[in-house]
Amino acid sequence: MSDGSVQSMTLRSRQSYRRAQKLAPIVFLAPAIILLSVFLLYPLIYSFELSFLDWNGLGDGARFTGFDNWERLLSDAVFWQSALNNIYLAVFSVLIQLPIAVLLAVVLDEASKGSRILKILYFIPLLMSSVALGVLFKNIFDPNFGPINSILTELGLYDWTQDWLGDPDFALGSVIAVVCWQNVPFYMVLFLAALSSFPREIVEAANLDGASQSTIFWRLKLPHLQGTFRTAVLLAVIGSMRYFDLVYVMTDGGPEHSSEMMATYMYHTVFNSFEMGYGSTIASAMFIIITVIAAVSMRLSKRFETEI
Repeated sequence: MSDGSVQSMTLRSRQSYRRAQKLAPIVFLAPAIILLSVFLLYPLIYSFELSFLDWNGLGDGARFTGFDNWERLLSDAVFWQSALNNIYLAVFSVLIQLPIAVLLAVVLDEASKGSRILKILYFIPLLMSSVALGVLFKNIFDPNFGPINSILTELGLYDWTQDWLGDPDFALGSVIAVVCWQNVPFYMVLFLAALSSFPREIVEAANLDGASQSTIFWRLKLPHLQGTFRTAVLLAVIGSMRYFDLVYVMTDGGPEHSSEMMATYMYHTVFNSFEMGYGSTIASAMFIIITVIAAVSMRLSKRFETEI
């Protein structure tokens, strides 16, 4: 075989190898792209498409109405009340759940005896389904037979007894308290995993230098949790903005929409009022709001991370 033929074969082999290198990412990513397109992208586009229709979700009576549903949404006081409730839930989730989760994680990380039992006890709320928790706390908050009012009455604090889920002034606060109680264990596990990866040699060296436990936490361990904080804030905010099951079971969004969330309002609109078009508009608005708030949360948490 001549030298020219060998060089030509080598060149073709290199070209084939380069083509294979370019095609490999496409081949490996194709299944994921197809699945995301079918189960995420298509429903999202279809939801936006339905938001321009007047349709009850049954039959072929869909009618194109342009931006009528979106104009209705802008002046819908119930929707904005539900969006505000979701924001309240997100804010209190971050301010209540995360500090308690960090505190529990630090305690469990330092505890040596019985820490495994404590971890299991603290983790129990996360093992229960939201529906079961909703039924449980609906009974606990019952104004006539619930243990909260019974305990307050026994303590002589009858004036403090309330219709916790039936009073518009207390319904949202009661729901937020249960949501925080339910989700603290999840974030506790996140922070506990981050603390367990902190080098023990550094703690021992700090102890030998006479550093107090509070100094070790604020100067060493807390900066180590920056990335976990960022993830936890993002999860708490996104989870709060699309909360549904526990609220639906406990209050169904009532009374007087005082505990209404965007997801429960969308459910009522689609399945109770049979307004598929307007319900899709609410779902599309939820997507836009959650995307914007998630982006802002990531931006703020990143800035907070650099300032620590």
